[in-house]
Amino acid sequence: MDRRRLSTITVLGSTQTLAWASSYYLPAILADDIARDTGTSTTWLYASFSVSLIISALLGPRAGRLIDRGSGNAVLAVSNLLFAGGLVMLSLAQSLLVLQLAWLVLGIGMGIGLYDAAFAVLGRIYGTSARGAITGITLFAGFASTIGWPLTAWGASTIGWRDTCLAWAALHFFVALPLNYWCLPRPTMAVSEKHATDKPVPLDRPMILLGFAFAAAWVVTAGMAAHFPRIMEAAGASTMQAIAAGALIGPAQVAARLLEAGPLSRLHPLITARLASLTHPIGVAVLLIAGGSVASSAFAVLHGSGNGILTIARGTVPLAIFGPENYGYRLGLIGLPSRFLSALAPFAFAVLLDNIGASILFVTAGLSLAACAAFCVLQAPKDARAHAD
Repeated sequence: MDRRRLSTITVLGSTQTLAWASSYYLPAILADDIARDTGTSTTWLYASFSVSLIISALLGPRAGRLIDRGSGNAVLAVSNLLFAGGLVMLSLAQSLLVLQLAWLVLGIGMGIGLYDAAFAVLGRIYGTSARGAITGITLFAGFASTIGWPLTAWGASTIGWRDTCLAWAALHFFVALPLNYWCLPRPTMAVSEKHATDKPVPLDRPMILLGFAFAAAWVVTAGMAAHFPRIMEAAGASTMQAIAAGALIGPAQVAARLLEAGPLSRLHPLITARLASLTHPIGVAVLLIAGGSVASSAFAVLHGSGNGILTIARGTVPLAIFGPENYGYRLGLIGLPSRFLSALAPFAFAVLLDNIGASILFVTAGLSLAACAAFCVLQAPKDARAHAD
């Protein structure tokens, strides 16, 4: 790997880690403190957070179109301004209204500044050879919760949650913004490419299948992230066993991404996506046969490894099938249903878990198998097979 590409991966991986840690992963640590000091309930706070995720989903296609037109550095830099502004508003919040406005701003920042935007920037820079770079930044950002949660918790306990939000805002403004705007390559665009970015992208069969596959997979991811310990306990694990198993998900994701960067990189992205969508159902089978007290850790490793590769597949599979033309816009369209439904998944899983208990695992396994079926139906066009390289 040449030094310039490594530098790009390092810059974008670092800024993505910061973006995820200070937005998506923030409520898990600060929700109770924010609710207490602002006189609101955690229910309303999480509702505001869910609305911000829906807003981010709706903005994805527009952000992708702007990046396709060569504005990747500017789009990511603006996202850092929005993250910083939203975090400052959050730190000043004294009422529910200000909290909602803060999450509105953060939702716009997430819509134009998380993985889909980063993948689109890499597609714009490297074209059909972006797969390795996409894998590289997910290796960095795979530690967003591992780094972000302890830092946020430490900040909240030492300087308070308000100053912790201000500290995250300062990192966006003084570190991430300069890195995204000045340190990422600026690809040149031919006249023909500029015209191509204005063409409509048809919602054809491959687009619909990919949208469905990633939506089904991401509902499982979001629901399990919100309720993993409760689901493991419903399956027979103790509280300590459930927590210990949950701690294995992050390392499993990173280990799977290392495999994607190594041996699995020789396979077409569609094949790795099919394999990744099977790991959760296999884990469910192991869990139901052996019981939660025995197999919760094995389930966590299988579930986490699939998640790790499917995150990469969100960027690599569309690139392999459609190529780099209108890549960012396609990512936004394909990702819209998955981002929208993942915002609703925690609530839906809570209702299901209260009513059917451990049987919710049949639902998650079914969704994952449906995603696998959609990936299996898809075939890369002959002239796009080289995009997997």
